[in-house]
This record gives sequence, structure tokens and C-alpha cells, in this order.
Amino acid sequence: MNRLKEKYNKEIVPSLKEKYNYKSVMEAPKLDKIVINIGVGDATTNSKLIDAAMNDLQVITGQRGVKTLAKKAIAGFKLRENQPIGCKVTLRGEKMYNFLDKLISITLPRVKDFRGISNKSFDGRGNYTLGLTEQLIFSEIEYDDVVKVRGMDVVFVTTAKTNEEAYDLLKGFGMPFKK
Repeated sequence: MNRLKEKYNKEIVPSLKEKYNYKSVMEAPKLDKIVINIGVGDATTNSKLIDAAMNDLQVITGQRGVKTLAKKAIAGFKLRENQPIGCKVTLRGEKMYNFLDKLISITLPRVKDFRGISNKSFDGRGNYTLGLTEQLIFSEIEYDDVVKVRGMDVVFVTTAKTNEEAYDLLKGFGMPFKK
């Protein structure tokens, strides 16, 4: 069993239950899934960039991603409908906890001048979005293999009803929020 899942069951649930006066442990919010998304805007001119981003995503998460397609055509961006413009991976269960553990304990501390992540990126429904500026902060990515430095969005989808509950849940996992 994963270290963070064990921590969730033994420490986080009882503390949330006590703080928010839940009647049952099933009311306590939990981490539902983590979605990692890479937007590849220049894929309109070079289709190999999508494959490179998909490969980076697979190396980071250990799971094959899916291409995201344009919903509508935008002439100003030379974009046609159903053209690949990014890729994403949805992590659940064991892989989700492994990725979260790696992100908190290895990846984020490697960021230069790291002072914590913003606590303002909640969406009002208990989900949190973390923007990363480059894929090189992950230890699995080899610098020489990178085609282009890209940013990515990491979305933590929780079952929490409010931002405060989601904040306490992620804080319990050890997310390094700014003071």
C-alpha cells in the first residue's frame, strides 16, 4: 500500500472528520484523480511535437496519454477542427498516489528558488490546478532528449465541496503551500 494512501486513511480522514464534524468517514473528501495536461500549440505546423509531448508525459507518469483535439476551427491560429493540439493523462488509484508522492517529495523541492505553491488556484468546487513551467523538473526526463521545453497543468480533482476542505486535504498530503 502506498505511503500517502496509508497516511490518508490513518491521519487525514480523522483530522478532517474532527474539524468539519462529519458523521461518517465517507463524508471526508478524498483525492479522486490527477489530470496532467500539456498544450502543444505549435503542433499546427509540426506534428512531431505532439509525439514528443506524449512521450514526455508517458515517461513522467508511467501511463500512455491521449491526444486532445481542437473543438472548433480558428483561422487566426491556423487551427482546424479535430486537429491535435495537446495531450493529457488521467491518473487514478495507485499510480495517482505514486505520482503525488513523487511530486511532493522529489520534484517540487528540485525547483529553483521554490517558496511554495500558490493557495489561490482552487476553482470553487474543491479542485486545485498547479501550473509547472517546464518538464525538466521531473528526474525521469533527460535534458538531451527534450525536443522543446514545455509547461504543463496538473489538476487535482477532489470530492471536497469547498476550497477550504480541498486545501486541508492537500495540506494533509504534504503539499507545500505558501504561508
